[in-house]
Amino acid sequence: MNTKTHTLERFGQGLMQVSAWPGRMSSWLILPIILSVLVGVVGGLMRLGELFGWGFSIPLFGSHLTMATLTELEWHLLAVIVMFGAAFTMVEERHVRVDLIYANLSDRKKVIVDVLGDLFLLLPFCAIIFWLSLGFVDMAFRSGEKSDYGGLTDRYLVKAVIPIGLALLFACGLGRVIRNVGFLISGRAQQRIDNPSTTT
Repeated sequence: MNTKTHTLERFGQGLMQVSAWPGRMSSWLILPIILSVLVGVVGGLMRLGELFGWGFSIPLFGSHLTMATLTELEWHLLAVIVMFGAAFTMVEERHVRVDLIYANLSDRKKVIVDVLGDLFLLLPFCAIIFWLSLGFVDMAFRSGEKSDYGGLTDRYLVKAVIPIGLALLFACGLGRVIRNVGFLISGRAQQRIDNPSTTT
């Protein structure tokens, strides 16, 4: 095999794996979500409002922990899982496909469709939304946006997950383009279809 082609495949696959790592790690956030739900249910039954107070401000939580904080935390942790998990989902080929044509194409044509789709749809989408979301985060930072119900503070930290997640997805898409181009050049498109996670 051509060394340059093999390098393309390895580099592309490596970029995909690196961009998927935060998503793989974020799956553990389901545990604090479950804990938060349990505490929220018990606290609701006991009609609690404020759970803890520590007298000084810490990022995101402020100076106290309330029932509103727990409710908002559940949604924000879920947002982290979704945004970081997008790249991981792509690497594992577990994203949803609704395509009547793609399934009937040859392996080589499937790879070509993936490359064109990534170049003209996925990457531009990620780049545009990433750019627009920066202003969204900046506005939250400058305005000191926080919960209106005594919940989480420093909303910009949560909103920063949007551009970070899109940057990871962009890197993953770019890695997939590089890897698939390597497959097309080397004529190994069949391996990509049979086992997308390896390039040995």
